[in-house]
Amino acid sequence: MVSFGKKIESRKQDMLAMPKSTSKEITDEELIVKICLTDHDAFEVLYKRYFQRIFRFAYRIMQSLDDIEEIINDVMFVVWKKAASFKNESLVSTWIFGIAYKKCLKALSKRPKVEHISLDDIAEDIQDMQVSALKNMEIDDWLSVVFSKLPADQRAVLELTYHQGLNYSEIAEIMECPENTVKTRMFHARKKIKLLFPDLAFELNTDNYGESK
Repeated sequence: MVSFGKKIESRKQDMLAMPKSTSKEITDEELIVKICLTDHDAFEVLYKRYFQRIFRFAYRIMQSLDDIEEIINDVMFVVWKKAASFKNESLVSTWIFGIAYKKCLKALSKRPKVEHISLDDIAEDIQDMQVSALKNMEIDDWLSVVFSKLPADQRAVLELTYHQGLNYSEIAEIMECPENTVKTRMFHARKKIKLLFPDLAFELNTDNYGESK
């Protein structure tokens, strides 16, 4: 059984040391069945398979490393304890990200309220940003700036769509909201991105991400 008190850095090293073929030998659904039977090895494989994905997702939502270890451990603890409640009506990944999203929102609720930047504020800052060191940053750094300007629900939609590769229907299930609400959140996020990073905004608007295949 995985020790939930173990430090993330140590767990990360364990994950990197795992042979890549191991995680491909069995499906998520098969692992869940084994976890229902308290198979510790199956849980270890699932933990390692999802560690980086949950880490990135939680970091994008939280915008801080402070709570990441606790969130990942809490998510996987729920997976271990509630595996039997998983229904094959959705993907295992959708179920796990749904748990992660709830954990992130709970952690955010304990923080002081943050007022997110408005479109007018962004417009006023654009000229300064274009002549500052920001223009020399890599795309990932730009994305970090963009994410920091968005509320948590918009950050979640962007991350789940463009990095995790989920469609709007799956995201709606994760966020427990109508699919049109997901699309609205994406629309408002794109408006801000268009001001901050026009080239990226064009790509986001033309690649048909998020639509059901």
